[in-house]
Amino acid sequence: MSEKFTVLAIGAHVGDVELASGGVLASHSLKGDRIVTLALTAGERGVPAGQDIKEYRQQKVKEAQVFADMLGGEAIVFDDSCDGELPDNQEIRMEVCDVIRRVKPNIIITHWKNSMHKDHALTHHIVNDARFFASLSSFERALPAHFAARLYYSENWEDAVDYVPYVYVDFDQAAFDLWIDALSKHWFVTNSKSFKYMDYYKALAVVRGCEARKTYAEAFMVPAETVKVRQSSLW
Repeated sequence: MSEKFTVLAIGAHVGDVELASGGVLASHSLKGDRIVTLALTAGERGVPAGQDIKEYRQQKVKEAQVFADMLGGEAIVFDDSCDGELPDNQEIRMEVCDVIRRVKPNIIITHWKNSMHKDHALTHHIVNDARFFASLSSFERALPAHFAARLYYSENWEDAVDYVPYVYVDFDQAAFDLWIDALSKHWFVTNSKSFKYMDYYKALAVVRGCEARKTYAEAFMVPAETVKVRQSSLW
């Protein structure tokens, strides 16, 4: 039996990781791996006209849970930070550290470092620091240290500056269908008037699939210190 993995995907808002890495998450789910999503805010600033922002926040939390449920996983949404007001402090880094120690992921996926959205860029740094804190037993917390060996940065249309795909992860039709079905439960994905989220990410999965010589794929960056190809010859 192949080794089972735990994948922790961390976004600034509900919907970020579901869009940018949802195909790969669905693929891992179908392989029997454990999927956990963490949103540092609910992403409630995208509230539809005429709807109460608090009600929309509750809706977003439910949408995160539905997506995770459909992948047989778990959704976590922090409730102490507002969309657009993510704090840059030690407290939230340690909160994410605690999630990492509880979930014990083999793989973490989060935002690339550059973004038009301040929450996305800040989440990148929060997660990198939290991963470091989680790995060191000298940071005494309620749970023991855990090192997530692999860290990837997903491809998000808002995080495009200097983003160059490094790793392509392909997935099959079953994973694509599961992803799109789960993604369709997010109101903003199918109803946004400002950006065609569903069309963009479906098309991007096809484009990256073509580049990978597969049907569908999603692209990821890796930390600069891990951009190394190891081989014994040029062949």
